Amino acid sequence: MLKKEITDALNDQINKEIYSAFLYMSMSGYTNELVLKGFSNWFMVQYHEEMYHAMKLYEYVQSQGESVVLKTVEAPPASFASPLDAFEKTLAHEQVVTQSINDLMDLAIEHRDHATKIFLEWFVTEQVEEEDTAGDMIAQLKMIGDDAHAMLMMDRELAGRAANVPVDFSKGVELEEA
Repeated sequence: MLKKEITDALNDQINKEIYSAFLYMSMSGYTNELVLKGFSNWFMVQYHEEMYHAMKLYEYVQSQGESVVLKTVEAPPASFASPLDAFEKTLAHEQVVTQSINDLMDLAIEHRDHATKIFLEWFVTEQVEEEDTAGDMIAQLKMIGDDAHAMLMMDRELAGRAANVPVDFSKGVELEEA
């Protein structure tokens, strides 16, 4: 059984992860409109990862005998100045998520909730990867600048990204990584 403060914070994080998914779905739509199908694919894969994060939290809260409380999710922006702008917003957003995960970890430590602390370690590691990936994308887009050929090469590369998380949650997600 979780303490109320931890349950509330985990429920807030579920909603933050769902917002993240909506943000990436919006970015996917934006880049699709630019006919950058590879970028669109990259962001849609990111959408699936964020929904997976939300479901991991959802199932953890339920596994601890607590109720999941979903709240209204704010609409994400619908347009961006450029693919570079979208990735700069991606990095800024992931930094906010990292802080939120760190705050959750601090709360678990403060309440001596060892199970939640261990559960959150996966998210801490995941956020390091998320920020690193976004930073790499920004660096590559800055190198490309206005070179349309390089942009198309990057688009083709991003088209190959595939979701490596479950996308069908009807049977749940495993709480332990395989």
